[in-house]
Amino acid sequence: MTRILLVDDEAAIRRAVRRFLEHQGFEVALAEDLSSAREQTRRTDFDLLLADLRLPDGEGTALIGEYPRLPTVIMTSYASVASAVEAMKSGAIDYIAKPFDHDALLLTLRAALRSSAHHRHPPAPGVAVGEEQGLIGESPAIATLRQQIRKVAAADSTVLIRGESGTGKEVAARAIHALSPRAGQPFVPVNCASIPEGLVEAELFGHAQGAYTGAVKARTGLIESAHGGVLFLDEIGELAPAAQARLLRVLQEGEIRPVGANQARRVDVRLLAATHRDLEAMIDTGEFRADLYYRLRVLELRIPPLRERREDMDRLVDHFLLELGQRFGTTGLTLDADTRRRMHAYDWPGNVRELKNALERAVVLSEDNRIDWEHLGLAPAAAEAEARSRSATLNAYFRRFVIENQHRMNETELARALGISRKTLWERRQRENLPRT
Repeated sequence: MTRILLVDDEAAIRRAVRRFLEHQGFEVALAEDLSSAREQTRRTDFDLLLADLRLPDGEGTALIGEYPRLPTVIMTSYASVASAVEAMKSGAIDYIAKPFDHDALLLTLRAALRSSAHHRHPPAPGVAVGEEQGLIGESPAIATLRQQIRKVAAADSTVLIRGESGTGKEVAARAIHALSPRAGQPFVPVNCASIPEGLVEAELFGHAQGAYTGAVKARTGLIESAHGGVLFLDEIGELAPAAQARLLRVLQEGEIRPVGANQARRVDVRLLAATHRDLEAMIDTGEFRADLYYRLRVLELRIPPLRERREDMDRLVDHFLLELGQRFGTTGLTLDADTRRRMHAYDWPGNVRELKNALERAVVLSEDNRIDWEHLGLAPAAAEAEARSRSATLNAYFRRFVIENQHRMNETELARALGISRKTLWERRQRENLPRT
């Protein structure tokens, strides 16, 4: 059995994470600070260390130098670029920011365990992609996605991952990394939409000392921290134009130049990018560089929305209920047949993320461990049929209008005629399976 040492000074977190990991088949020992962690490692051999960055008697990264053969994942409530980069530079195999969901934690730990043995046991060609990578379900859509992930993982090319919000684009990116020859190296995820435009270049490329006011010392950027491994740029469509130009140079030349630095540095990273936006339309409006788009789209994956794989609904529900039960210490959670039927009929515009959040809300609000439709906080029952009928009518009008006019109107004109934004037009095209012609 895999043994994990969990080091955290918050008793509630130790209990919750231990309970969850033990349900996943791990053996978990607990420590509240560096001193007790050292005592544990003297008595027991562990397969992985999961340590908080801030501990009462020092930083969790101190253990990395003391136990260099023990793969280490750092947890941090201080989810800044600086702390993430410093943890990776100290030798951490990965990091995860609090608060985290259990799916993300499990994927991170399993990838770290595979990484520690990667060079001794390299993955065989044609390795399977299953639920251990977070890809839950057996529908044709998810089966096709698994096949595609297995194929692109074996290459070292750039991948553009497309899909609506909440479909699991980062899950797919982590699966590609875990199954690739770079599995033993860092996986550095970056949400481009969460970085202020004025800081994005310094965050990605780093900066030299004195590069700007407040830059009192040089700092490594996220791209360089992924050296040898994988950089995942989520919401790539939100990247500022200046950063797009610099990223293109990374892809073309394999080098970066920190802000304010005179010398470029060589970097070896595999880039995975994801977006829910219509990059082709953004090229038309000048918001996204065409040359960068073609560099990103060497390989492309589409993550199916939940409504296109409704046959996975029961398996996803059962998976999340088990996870939530472990998290909240609740057993025997059930849904009646009518609630499941209505969940199958619901369109889930927020996809798997919406499903998981709705079930978490229901677990908290339910009594006697019985989940009813009302607990999910979705469409009110009285308005549900009317809303569905109205939606069907609007969808039919949308389809007819686009099909009849797309040969003579560009995307901007279509969106204006429909009274919606270009982004909404693209999203509706995806939902209605009406690709650009």
